Amino acid sequence: MRYFVFVIALFLSSHILAQADKEDLKVGLVLSGGGAKGLAHIGVLKIIEEAGVRIDYIGGTSMGAVVGGLYAAGYNATQLDSIFRRVNFDNIIQDNLPRESKTFYERADAEKYVLKLPFDNYKVSLPSSLSKGQNSYNLLTRTLQHVAHQNDYSKLPIPFFCVATDVEKGEQVILEKGYLPESISASGALPSLFSPVLLDGKLLIDGGVVNNYPIDELRAKGVDIIIGVDVQDALRDRENLKTAPEVLLQISNYSTIEDMEVKRPKTDIYIRPKIDGYTVVSFNDRNDIINLGLDEAQKKKSELQNIAAKQSHKTKRLGVTGHKDSIHINKVSITGNSHYTKNYVLGKLKLDPPTTVSYDDFYHGIDNLAATENFDRIGHKFSPSGDNHSLEVNVQESTSTQSIRLALHYDDLYRSAGLVNFTKKRVLFPNDIVSLDFIIGDNIRYNFDYYIDKGFYWSVGASSSYASFEQRINASLIEDIRDIEIEGVNKLSLDFQDFTNTIYLQTLFMKEFSLDLGVKHKYIDVETETLIPSIEGETGLVFEKSHLGALYGQLKFDSLDDPFFPKKGVLFDADFDLFLFSSDFTNTFTEFGIANGQFKYASNIGGKFTTIIEASGGFKVGGADSRTLDFFLGGYGAKKINNITPFLGYDFLSITGDGYIKTGIILDYEIFKKNHLNLSANFANVGYGLFDQPGNWLTSPAFSGYALGYGAQTFLGPLEIKYTYSPEIDTSEWFITLGFQF
Repeated sequence: MRYFVFVIALFLSSHILAQADKEDLKVGLVLSGGGAKGLAHIGVLKIIEEAGVRIDYIGGTSMGAVVGGLYAAGYNATQLDSIFRRVNFDNIIQDNLPRESKTFYERADAEKYVLKLPFDNYKVSLPSSLSKGQNSYNLLTRTLQHVAHQNDYSKLPIPFFCVATDVEKGEQVILEKGYLPESISASGALPSLFSPVLLDGKLLIDGGVVNNYPIDELRAKGVDIIIGVDVQDALRDRENLKTAPEVLLQISNYSTIEDMEVKRPKTDIYIRPKIDGYTVVSFNDRNDIINLGLDEAQKKKSELQNIAAKQSHKTKRLGVTGHKDSIHINKVSITGNSHYTKNYVLGKLKLDPPTTVSYDDFYHGIDNLAATENFDRIGHKFSPSGDNHSLEVNVQESTSTQSIRLALHYDDLYRSAGLVNFTKKRVLFPNDIVSLDFIIGDNIRYNFDYYIDKGFYWSVGASSSYASFEQRINASLIEDIRDIEIEGVNKLSLDFQDFTNTIYLQTLFMKEFSLDLGVKHKYIDVETETLIPSIEGETGLVFEKSHLGALYGQLKFDSLDDPFFPKKGVLFDADFDLFLFSSDFTNTFTEFGIANGQFKYASNIGGKFTTIIEASGGFKVGGADSRTLDFFLGGYGAKKINNITPFLGYDFLSITGDGYIKTGIILDYEIFKKNHLNLSANFANVGYGLFDQPGNWLTSPAFSGYALGYGAQTFLGPLEIKYTYSPEIDTSEWFITLGFQF
């Protein structure tokens, strides 16, 4: 074996010397795959440029295809460094979408589940991958827009090819023609991380499965010298083989490492950065990885300079310039859609051709379409024709229409709860969805939603929910509600049940506001077993047990980037309920209306410090003897129901009135990623007849509360712990909440 290697080395040495006699050397660059470790390619390219080497052909696999394809398209190493240092790889890998891309229904639906599992044919399965690859594809299409017209990669500024794997046949596929972003996406579709890419009738995955270092294919392009950058995994010892994924990765690396025993000697200048301590997903270490590539290439700089000296002409890498901010689209063609109409797709994209649209707005439209989760992939390509462009959109509709979703939650009102959700799409119409939450725990609850998404037109929805809880409250609160005297009791246990059904229309108002108009039915049962029965046959004192009917409207604007720990954005939410009918358990019902409004503004300073200002208020018109839908302030962390409003410093349902006004401020500091320390203060005036006299509500606040809190964004959802204090009652309260609210 040693003799064989010696002969190969001797042959290659003579080969290089022979090439040196040529007037010009044609240099090829082969870049291996390696996930995040492939960022070392950028550091190597910096040294290649400094040495003055002209690259004449590039072959790459996976991350080598990503970096190599961008370099072949005209970017220089400094620009690549800038691009990849800006990329949010968490969003790329997890296909995270900006919150603003989702409709109001989609936000409410998505922000309460931890795990989603396909449930087609009523069989639970696992997702095929962590990500559909949509965000990475969008990044490539935007970055490579200047070469979108070029379907022959040999005619790029540097000729290029990449390698993918036909997953059905296990065969290598060389990609050197077509739409460049699609080819690069296919080459980098790492199994289990990104979904396979359907291209020209072939289902393609990461090329590293069959050929992670395509040196022979590059040599066949007629190059004289090959520079190779190898960022593949080495074999691990037993100390680093303690988990199943580590063992599986080791097994998959056997063939690749064996393959390199043959390919390494074929490489004229072989560069292997010292990155064994990193993994394929070490994107947070991008700066170190890029620098390690630069350091290792620096050791080969003299050899690179010798090659450059043998090249007769050089091409200085000026980089890509002149990217336009907008594009004129004269027509749009949509293919691949069978269940969703062209107008539905255009409505989500917010396109009405012919039109001029900014690239930012266009990709926001792509995000809108992706946020529906109705499509596994959204391919898009601009084809230029003079100053105009035609847009070709190819969608792959999701074949999965059923899912099971799970979540856990704890707060101090509903206590512990586990959620199982069943969701079904395309039930009666192509763009409808049915969702049922069944919540078990200390309090049984459910939520049912049916929604037909019409985009900018009037959408239609129906919902039904049931909630219950038991809460100890001050006896004086009952005296306010029912105007009765309670002697010898300081605290009593209140049992609360709410059953609500709505039918509504929803549309976008001024493209930013959500406007709902509908009808509502409520059944409210509020009672206590602590006191004597109010009527014969009842087990306790019943305060309300009535069916009510109402008309309602809601206007909402929400640009917060995160509902729990926002750093920027505005929330405005106003609603009005007009109760017209009641079964009138207490024989005191008269028509009444309730108005409620909330405002929140978040502003970030320096990336770590955020100020959040809040204001809310509400009032009741009429219905002086119907008190169960009045405003009840106190508590923190539970999903809002009726007019139960959070207020720090007081326990749940501690303050009541038919009107209130509340202000608050939160000073939040992100001590390290996804972990927060915050100080909070809130102030309120609450009471009956609060707004009857002008200026009553403008007096010094009668109630105040302060809090020191810790928050974290966890896998289960937000975790918040707050120690609160109110000087009026000289009492402290702890509030703990874990998981998404439901």
